Amino acid sequence: MRLNSPKINLITKACLKASRSLIRDFGEIENLQVTTKGPGDFVTSADKRTEKILINELLKAHPDYGIVTEESGVINESNKKQRWIIDPIDGTFNFLNGVPQFAISVAYEENNEILCGVILNPVTNEMYCAEKGNGAYLNNSRIRVSKKKKVKDSLLVTGGPKQTSKIKKQIFSEYIEISNKSSNVRKFGSAALDMAFVACGRFDGYWQREINIWDIAAGVVIVKEAGGFIDYFEDDTEFPLKKNILATNSSIHDELKVLISKKVIE
Repeated sequence: MRLNSPKINLITKACLKASRSLIRDFGEIENLQVTTKGPGDFVTSADKRTEKILINELLKAHPDYGIVTEESGVINESNKKQRWIIDPIDGTFNFLNGVPQFAISVAYEENNEILCGVILNPVTNEMYCAEKGNGAYLNNSRIRVSKKKKVKDSLLVTGGPKQTSKIKKQIFSEYIEISNKSSNVRKFGSAALDMAFVACGRFDGYWQREINIWDIAAGVVIVKEAGGFIDYFEDDTEFPLKKNILATNSSIHDELKVLISKKVIE
C-alpha cells in the first residue's frame, strides 16, 4: 500500500472530482459542443469543464502556484518554481469518437523537476500515480517496467506527427526504421496512457516528437519511479513546452535511441 503525500492526495482528489463530469460527457458524446482549434486538433466543452474543475481544486489549496495547462495557457506565470502541469483530456480525438482510451493528467513540478504525477483513465478507473523516491502505482498495486532486453522482441508505442508538423517525413521515416527492427509498434492516441503503459510493463518503450509537455509531464515521473528511463532528445529551446521524448524500460533504451537518431529519410 502506498503512502500518499499531501500533493498526491490533492491531485488524486482533483482528478476524481473532474472525472465524474467527464464520464457523463463521454456517455453523451453526440451532444457535445465541439469547436476547432486547428487542423486535426479539437477542443470540447468537456475539455474546458474538466480543466476548470482541476484548476479550481488546485488553486484552492495553493493559490500562488503556477499552472501550465492546455486550454487556459499559463496561470500565475511569475511562479515558475512551483507549478502544476495539466492536461484535462489527453486523447481528445479518442474521446470525441467514443474510444475509451483517454486520460486526465496532472503533474507537480518544482524547480524544473517533476516530483509527482497522476494519470487517470475515467472509463477503466485505472489511476497511475508516482512521487519521486516513493515508487509508481496502478491503483494500489506497485508497478514496474518490463524486462525485455532487445528492441526486436519489444512492443513499442508512438504518436506520429500532427497535421501541422513540418517534419512529417522524418517522423514517418523513424516509424518505418523502428517498425522494421521491433516486434510491433502501436498508436493508441493518448501520450499519457502510452507512458503509463510503459511504466506498468504493457509497452516496452514509447517515443514521440513535438509532444506538448502537459501530455507527458505526469508520465515522466511515473515511468522513472517504475524503473524506466526518460530522454528528451534534440531539445528545441525556442519551444520549451514541446518535447521530443523517449521513454523505455531502460534495457532497450540505448538501442532504441540509436534507431531514432538514424533519421533515414527517403
